[in-house]
Amino acid sequence: MTYDPASANPLAGNPLQKRGDMQSALLDLFDPLLPYFSTGNARVRLDAAAAHFDRAAADLEGFARPLWGLAPFAAGGGDFGHWDRYAEGIANGTDPQHPEFWGQVNGRDQRMVELAALGFALALVPEKLWDPLSRRARENLVAYLLHARTFDYADNNWKFFRIFVDIALDRLGIDHDRSLTRSYLAELDGFYIADGWYRDGNVRRVDHYIAFAMHFYGLIYARLVDDDHAKRYRERAISFAQDFRHWFAEDGATLPFGRSLTYRFACAGFWSALAFADLEALPWGEIKGLCLRHLRWWADKPIAHRDGVLSIGYGYPNLLMSESYNSAGSPYWAFKAFLPLATGENHPFWTSTEAPLQQSTEPLDLRHAGMVMMPVNGDVVALSSGQENRQMRFGSEKYAKFAYSARYAFSIESDERGFVGGAFDSMLAFSDDGIHYRVREANEEVLIAGDVLFSKWSPWPDVLVETWLIPSSPWHVRVHRITTPRPLETAEGGFAIDRRDFDADTLFAAEGTAHAIGAEDFSGIRDLGSTVPREGIIQKAPPNTNLIAARTLVPQLRTSIPSGETVLGCAVIAFRNNPALAEAWPSPPVMPDIEKLVAIRAEGLNVSTMLAPGRIP
Repeated sequence: MTYDPASANPLAGNPLQKRGDMQSALLDLFDPLLPYFSTGNARVRLDAAAAHFDRAAADLEGFARPLWGLAPFAAGGGDFGHWDRYAEGIANGTDPQHPEFWGQVNGRDQRMVELAALGFALALVPEKLWDPLSRRARENLVAYLLHARTFDYADNNWKFFRIFVDIALDRLGIDHDRSLTRSYLAELDGFYIADGWYRDGNVRRVDHYIAFAMHFYGLIYARLVDDDHAKRYRERAISFAQDFRHWFAEDGATLPFGRSLTYRFACAGFWSALAFADLEALPWGEIKGLCLRHLRWWADKPIAHRDGVLSIGYGYPNLLMSESYNSAGSPYWAFKAFLPLATGENHPFWTSTEAPLQQSTEPLDLRHAGMVMMPVNGDVVALSSGQENRQMRFGSEKYAKFAYSARYAFSIESDERGFVGGAFDSMLAFSDDGIHYRVREANEEVLIAGDVLFSKWSPWPDVLVETWLIPSSPWHVRVHRITTPRPLETAEGGFAIDRRDFDADTLFAAEGTAHAIGAEDFSGIRDLGSTVPREGIIQKAPPNTNLIAARTLVPQLRTSIPSGETVLGCAVIAFRNNPALAEAWPSPPVMPDIEKLVAIRAEGLNVSTMLAPGRIP
């Protein structure tokens, strides 16, 4: 019998349409963790893979993260049979004399992250986690929390973590220095840009953390605390919802972009938090549809190991795409999607009829994210410029590609010396030796003019690239003006699609064009009249580089450019297989006039300024 990896997914077969379906999904996802609880129940170690932090912190991560879903499940009346394990685990984990002690926080520490889940659960269901504790266990827990909160938290969404501990201390009647709470609330406000958008810290970075962290925590705060901050969090979430819905495709997939994508359906956390906060930022049927369609999208993906434990990865187990802070327990941030379980069955989130995605039919600029969103036959594509993350592994691939797709995700490169074999999907790569390569990592300037994005960037200090990204659905157009003092080899890729066994795919490559037809998808790229000829190829990308498909094909255009100025232009397209379209592509757009593109720059808004540290009105 052939093993089907998707069958190990605890969501498989669940219709995920009703409250009971979501309750079952939560328990089905949690149950595979039970064999991995330690004897004293304070630690959950799922495998031997390491993160940059110590094993004790990783074990705490495995223990604490399910609480993001278990606590609202219990608050909504759900019957979870293992609260005794959690109460015992808290008692032992915070006891310095116990062999399963979590270890003390003595500086910026991963434990700070996981204590936010514990603070949330203590605030929401103290009868499950506080009331059962002995006096000594309570004293140890309080001492542990008070000690941890005296240290400085990272200058980003982490500041909410101390606030969640403080909310728990307030609800348990524990005295603490509330000035620390007020200072962090003020500092979090400093990350706000406008129109519902934040930065996650003092960086040019706008990713899923804005939804499943900044807004997620703000909406929980808005339910648990009644003050001016709560009012502002609600107002900002309403604004953000109008834009964030455009990150989702018709089938429930969301835009894979940025870091921490191993958290998977945490990407529905914003919609779930709206239900938790009882905030109708969109009609309830739309919120419900966005949340549940996203969960259903994950139900047939091979995202778990054979024992049902969620893997590190995105569409399949994949350590290559992970961050240094991902341990085996990290994926359980996905339990943030289960916040609606705190609401009763009569809440309008549950009683409303799911509404289909309200997707724009025209390109939509999301200037605070430095993106232009394009609906394409049910998919959603984001043309992107303005963000960067040079501190993180594969930061260029996660933040600096020209385009991101909900259906085709993106690929990471597996060998910095592999110019010949690189995927380079939605990227322009340069090489001066045929071995190593450079791609866009950061931008010197970014402008958005209507639905056109412009960026200026340098793969080397002496090489200048000016790039224009232009929507022309179902295509998008890229134009690059390159100034270089020496000849360079270049490779530019379209979207990666799933590759079949037995070389059953249809591949075509010639001068100025390349396309691949797989089992379910078509992907193509066409030159639009570059100043040098480009040769089309179909790249059989290295395995396990794409986030959704483990084996992929990428149509590319390759050429050598001389010293001086070169203009490269292409049109890129990808869509679900349609025999008529595969036989005759939709007519590609024409090459834009470079001088007209240069003129557009004068009308552009500076994206870099918008992503810079802001002020609250």
